[in-house]
Formats: sequence, C-alpha cells, structure tokens
Amino acid sequence: MTASSGIHTTMCPMNCHPTLCGMTVTVEDGRLVEVKGDKDNPDSAGFLCVRGQAAREIIGNPKRLTKPLIRDRRSDDFREATWDEALDLIASRLTAVGPRATGVWAGHGMAANGYGVSGGGQLIARFAHLWGSQFWTGQMICWGMGAFGLGLTGALEVNTKEDMSAHSAMVVLWGANLASQPNTARHVSAAKKRGARIVAVDVRQSEACAQADEAFIVRPGTDAALALAMMQVIAAEGLADTDFMARHTLGFDRLAPHLKPFTPEWAEGETGIAAGRIVALARAYATTTPAQIVIGGSSMHKGANAWQAARAISCLPALTGQYGIEGGGLGERHGAMAHGGGFRSVAATDRRPPGDWIPNQMSEMTAAFADGRVKALLLFGTNMLSSFADAAALERALSGLDLVVCHDLFLNETSKRAADVVLPGTAWLEDIGAKATHSHVYLTEKILEPAGEARPIQDLLRGLADRLGLEDYYPWADQEAVLDEILDAPSTGHASVAALRAAGGRLALNISHV
Repeated sequence: MTASSGIHTTMCPMNCHPTLCGMTVTVEDGRLVEVKGDKDNPDSAGFLCVRGQAAREIIGNPKRLTKPLIRDRRSDDFREATWDEALDLIASRLTAVGPRATGVWAGHGMAANGYGVSGGGQLIARFAHLWGSQFWTGQMICWGMGAFGLGLTGALEVNTKEDMSAHSAMVVLWGANLASQPNTARHVSAAKKRGARIVAVDVRQSEACAQADEAFIVRPGTDAALALAMMQVIAAEGLADTDFMARHTLGFDRLAPHLKPFTPEWAEGETGIAAGRIVALARAYATTTPAQIVIGGSSMHKGANAWQAARAISCLPALTGQYGIEGGGLGERHGAMAHGGGFRSVAATDRRPPGDWIPNQMSEMTAAFADGRVKALLLFGTNMLSSFADAAALERALSGLDLVVCHDLFLNETSKRAADVVLPGTAWLEDIGAKATHSHVYLTEKILEPAGEARPIQDLLRGLADRLGLEDYYPWADQEAVLDEILDAPSTGHASVAALRAAGGRLALNISHV
C-alpha cells in the first residue's frame, strides 16, 4: 500500500551500523519533497548526516535505472528489454552452467530498508541455498574479519549505548570514531558528563580523540600489539580477575606465558606509544569498573592478520571481569548480535546441499571467477569493482564469465564494465521493510510507487525461482507475511507488521542491555 501525501516516518537507507538513523519524509502528490532527521527516533534523536540528507537525490533522479537492460557481452551498448526477456535469459544461462557454477553476492545496497532484519538479504540467501549455488556475504569487505576474530574468541554480543551512558566509568573508543558512530557519540558525551573517563585509540587525531580525556595514536596495524602489552601488564602485576576467569574463560594457563615477551617496551617499538603510557593505560583499565571498550567498525580489520586485533582486544574484558556487568564488556559496534536471539530466519540454511563451496574471501572468489569454477554471477546492490581488493584482476576475471547480472538503482563501474544484464531495483521508499538497531526495531513502509519498471529483490528472485523450478522459494502471500515470520521472535515480543504499525512504526527490543 502506497502512502498518501504528508509527512511519513521511516529510516535512512544508509547502513552505517550501529548508526541507523530515523528519518521523516514529506510527500506531495506522489513526489518526495523533503527528508529530515526524526526527532522522535529513540536511537538517532533527530540526527541525520550528509549522506542521509542526500538520499533524497535518489528519488526522481534522471539517472535512475527504470528498465531492464541487456547487451551482447562484446558490445558496449545496452538495449532496453522486458522483465520476462531478461529473466528468461538469466534462467537459461543459470541452467546451462548449473548451480555450483553460479555465484550470488549481495552488498549493502540491497539492505536499504532491511538492515538488521534483512528480509531482502535472507531471501537472497534462501535462493542460493535452495538452488544450491555459491553464496558469499558482503560483510567480508566491511568488518567481517573483525567479526571472525571476535567469534573465535567468544565475544560476539555487546552492551548497548544506553547502558554505556548510564553506567560506564571508563570508555575506550578503540578505532571507533564518533564521526562514523554519531548515535553512540551522544551516549559517550553523557557518560563523560557523568564523570566517566574517555580514552581514544586511533591511527590519527580523529573526532573521537578531540572528545577524549586521553588519546593514543598508534601506528596502523599495531592495535593487537597494544592490546597484548596491556594484557602483559595486567597479568604480570596481578591485576587479572582470577575468579571471573576461573568461572567464565578457558586458556589463561596458556595465555599467561605467551604474553611474557609482549612487554610495554616491546610494544613501544611496535606502536609508537611510550611504554610508560601503555602501563598506565593497562592499570587504569584493569582497576576501573565498569569499563567498556567500543571496537571500531571496519578500518582496523583491513590490514594483514588484522582479525588478530579483535581477538586480543576482546580478551581484555575477560582478564578483568568486565563481561556481563552494567557499563562493561564491549560497546556497540557494527553487526553485533541481539541478546534476545535476534530474528527468525527464512534463509533455509538447513536446506543447503553439501558441496565444494568457495570460501567467503575476495581472493578466493576472484580466483574462482578466473579459473572457471564460477561461470555466472548474480550481484545485488553492490559495485564489486569499487570494493574488492585488486580491482584489475577482478575485472579480468569477470570478463570471462558466461553471465553477470546486476540489480541496482544506478549504473556503476561493475555494471558498465562487466554486466550482461542490468535490472532496476527499488529505492528504500518504494518497498516495505524493517530495520533494527541493538535496541529497537523499525517498520519502513512503502511510501512511493517504484520508479519506472523497478522491482524489489523478492520479485526478481521469485521470477527466477519459478523458471528454475524452485517451488518452495516464496511460500508467503506477500512481503508483509515474510516480515511477520522474521519478526516473530522473542527479542521483538513476537511482533508483526500490524503490531509495529499499531505502535507507530517502532518497538523496543526485549533484550538485556548487558
């Protein structure tokens, strides 16, 4: 159902998690005339950055894709086509190469009205699992390696920003810049006004450093060295919480001797931070309870072995007994898990057949494109050439594929250089969805009709599934029914689209803030 003229509440289409911002849009006679920050949004409280404000330029943009486009692979000229012709072509080529030689990759662009809940993302995964194709997640070009390190170490969940502002006595912003986490920033300010000590660790004098009581500027790639040296001081000086470790951790008997060579003097040579300052920081963190570490979103995890930084940093709260307490643990970060069990999945992961799956790594994927293991590629909301390492090698590999399909709002470098078929996608105001922060879930209603012949992800995939004989791909009446199933979880109080509408489009998640 399309909304009428007036002011409507929604969410910004950008996916700067944990900074997901509320937005109000003014519509007149089916036209978007204004976007603003939603002052009533409990997470963003009216904030809307320049990217969010510029989102209005998507709607009505003359460069929007509005019709399917097809071209001969060796020709530079696209021609307009019907959806049926485009889907028939895609399905025939997918059938020819087979599911194992088909790759599916989704970027952040496909999550414009579904981040955190990810109705679109789950339906993409469901298609890949039921078809039996290669499937990779876009997290790997973002902060996936940080998540990998945290997951191995056992610290996936976070304390909320609300808990920080109310309880933390010390906040360590470790690669977490306030310019990229503005919704966290006001809670850092509240904690500081309450008397909390704010420490920033970064590779430059960032906005977080300007607000901190003390800043530690480390050489890029040496975050793990700083964390190891802090752990060495804590262990050597008897500052570790041995009772907490005995009850809740494994491996300190092996960690303690491993730490001995990683002295503050050693770390000074690695990080550029004076040994005495490292000692003081370690002592302050170990003796301040509660203390919370906010780990940065992605930049820290882009270098060689950078996932080790996440492992090392996440050990610090375990050594000092900071996990599981108000104001402690790890603070809000990109993509952390919801405490209440998250949302229900419709991705059909359990129905994925066994197979020789290509790892979710840029280099492995590019190699598979180049050597023929993958012959067809479906891209959703991603400009792969702008985000992958070694773009030149990737472009060469893409040129040898039998089929490249891009579903997006605009032509980008990937679709211009590599695509055989380009399909017009809907913008965030043109389809229903839901977004979730660490503390709330929000309904994003369909407010405008799609531009031209643009279609949402589920319509595209339903058309392909029908042609490929995947009878159980979309067993729901419509997208509201999909969202109802995903939202039916303990963390939402078993909410539904109707319940969200009745609550004004937002509900607090039923979670612990610790």
